[in-house]
Amino acid sequence: MTASTAFTLWGESEGQSGEQLWARCEEAVDLFAEPPAPVRRRYELLGCTLEAELQAALGFLVLTPLDEQGEPMGRWEWYLEDARVLATRTCARDASRLDVTVEAVRSDQQPPHPGRPLAVGFRLSDAEDGLLGRFRDLAEVSPPEEPPPHSVRLLGCSLHGPLREVLEGRDERPLGYRHLDALDSGGAVLAPAGYPHIVDWQPSTRGPGLYDLTVHMDPQPPVVADIWALWSDGRPAVPNLWARFDRVGRSCWLDPALSHRTGPDRPAGGTYHLDGRHITDAEGFFCAVGEAVNGPGGYFGRCHNGFSDALGGGFGARWPFTLVWHDHEVARRCLGVQPLTSRPDAFPELLSFLREKGIDVVLA
Repeated sequence: MTASTAFTLWGESEGQSGEQLWARCEEAVDLFAEPPAPVRRRYELLGCTLEAELQAALGFLVLTPLDEQGEPMGRWEWYLEDARVLATRTCARDASRLDVTVEAVRSDQQPPHPGRPLAVGFRLSDAEDGLLGRFRDLAEVSPPEEPPPHSVRLLGCSLHGPLREVLEGRDERPLGYRHLDALDSGGAVLAPAGYPHIVDWQPSTRGPGLYDLTVHMDPQPPVVADIWALWSDGRPAVPNLWARFDRVGRSCWLDPALSHRTGPDRPAGGTYHLDGRHITDAEGFFCAVGEAVNGPGGYFGRCHNGFSDALGGGFGARWPFTLVWHDHEVARRCLGVQPLTSRPDAFPELLSFLREKGIDVVLA
């Protein structure tokens, strides 16, 4: 990104309702960096009864606390990603059960341990809610050291509302949830940039009354700088600009696409043409289907749930409709073959999903 890229910081504070503008910032330094490798943790699933023998690579796991009647306490679900079985042995307390050691990445924005008031065990299921088994307790083995936080400098910030009051010492209220948005050249929101935690501030050399803020936040992948440059003057007019990027870049492309979602829904019964030449992964499918429905830079979901939500209206097209999938053989060859522990949809599975949602798919 260039130095002219501006940002807005929004937040919530105690005693106030809704989001407020906290700051307008002229530049963000060190925002782009390769993210640290995810922290892999070891867990003991104690006292397991399994529905079948666990595979070595489990992928995405859902842990749901159970109440005294053995019923799931769904609102307390807890997630592990890229899980692998390291060891299985007879439970020391009950020879009819097993203790299983797994290594996995704890999903973002979760507590260190699943919430479980009055829980008497856990249900273990996969990404499709398939039951893998149940177990009595969970223990983390030797928690690893967390990576240091990533620091970003927000320069030339004009402060507003409670943030100015707190930083200038006139208010001591706690500052709560906050998020940073990147702006395009016209001052409209380009894309979300992250969730900063303010750790330091000082007067800025960029002008009187301005501040430079130091924040801790997750960095944006370097490819995002290239993507934002393509959106800096607003929604692009050229199709398939996303096709030059890898899976990470294509996923990031959908952030500004969602931010620029505009226009009323077209009536049900329409026909949309899906350019399949670049659909080599799941992310590419959602980029392409967004453009099929809404034109270059269009958005129509970024996953199964997002696509299902879009069918409910407000995303440019009313259900039902026909999707003509051109060059579908590219997806047939490429989808679902990546060597991942949580395998993405293969072509027949994606096709089945669309048809289950009432989409008339014509392969062209």
